[in-house]
Amino acid sequence: MLWGNARGAFRALRVNTLRSVLTMLGIVIGVAAVIAMVAVGAGAQERVAEQIRSLGSNLLVVVASTTNLGGLRGGAGSRIALGDDDAFAMQRELPAVQAAAPSLGRALQVVHGNLNWSTQIAGVTAEWFEVKDWRVLDGRPITSEDYQATAKVAVIGQTAAYQLFGDQDPIGQSIRIQRVPFVIVGVLDRKGQNTWGQDQDDVVMVPLSTAREKLFGRIRVGRPRAVWAITVKVWETEDFGVAASQIRDLLRQRHRLQPHDDDDFTIRNPLDAVQAQQEAARVMAVLLSAIATVSLLVGGIGVMNVMLVSVTERTREIGLRMAVGARRRDILLQFLVEALALSLVGGTIGVGVGLGSSTAISYFANWRTLIAPDTIALGFGFAAAVGIVFGLYPAHKAARLDPIEALRFE
Repeated sequence: MLWGNARGAFRALRVNTLRSVLTMLGIVIGVAAVIAMVAVGAGAQERVAEQIRSLGSNLLVVVASTTNLGGLRGGAGSRIALGDDDAFAMQRELPAVQAAAPSLGRALQVVHGNLNWSTQIAGVTAEWFEVKDWRVLDGRPITSEDYQATAKVAVIGQTAAYQLFGDQDPIGQSIRIQRVPFVIVGVLDRKGQNTWGQDQDDVVMVPLSTAREKLFGRIRVGRPRAVWAITVKVWETEDFGVAASQIRDLLRQRHRLQPHDDDDFTIRNPLDAVQAQQEAARVMAVLLSAIATVSLLVGGIGVMNVMLVSVTERTREIGLRMAVGARRRDILLQFLVEALALSLVGGTIGVGVGLGSSTAISYFANWRTLIAPDTIALGFGFAAAVGIVFGLYPAHKAARLDPIEALRFE
């Protein structure tokens, strides 16, 4: 019986092909909009998730605070009270800290042969690679021995390596920074962009002691072993609040700050900004989906309108079917199946258009889109729901017709 109704529904749709196509157009646009917008929202959330994985889920960053001398307030890091010995003390004395990596950084020109490239020079210790979960793809990382010996060695990121060496192997090659020669001993694995859109692979890492003595000597940093930041990796079982409190107490003690003195450092959680961005991406995905759903509802109203017109045009046919023994539920099912067929055909086309639109958005707008199987199922589900919900009233109206009055209808 259901199969017979389905065949009858498709025959009825072919009778008024243009009207059926125009009605399905609303469903096509609605389903395509739902799939494309959900894909855009999912792509934004996945990009934020990648940034979280890139940052690491259990990091705190300690940076030098601002100064206030004679009423003049300097910027962050204008007087650096942090030192690499603070980082070593954190790692040694605080139970919540797994590892602490001090660092200095500055953009400088790097020269190799007749090529040069402006990149970020990072002075780091061996702990940096553990803290940031940053793997060395080829060669070796910077070691404690390099730090102790103030060695002129460097580990290079993928972007900087490509700009300076192209397709050549950088390992063992020589570069010059501030006219100081360095030997490349390692190539970092690709890391991608950070939360602020900065290319993390555009970097050259050197031992912290070498950077401080050979490259950044002209920077007035406030103390002999100063660093601009200490990145702290907290044990996964530890609470961030407890870890931050331990770090604060230790640094205030080491810096001999009195109870009434302000901290000369700031403790930041990089994930705070990323999680705010993740929440914004989630809200954006919901809003986009809501807008797309409105388009689908408009298409559903079109389906209801066409089905009401169809009921009016086929009133005598309904009366004849009832006269020869058709029950009210048979009439209800007939028109409901027609509305469902109209929506499902439009939904199928809409899924194809949505997939194509998502690909086009990704290609032309350079915006990541993510299409999951459940997104396609969602499109079909919406189309079926629209057919049932908006086809129910016209089908119910047809089933409630009086057979005698229907036969008299002109």
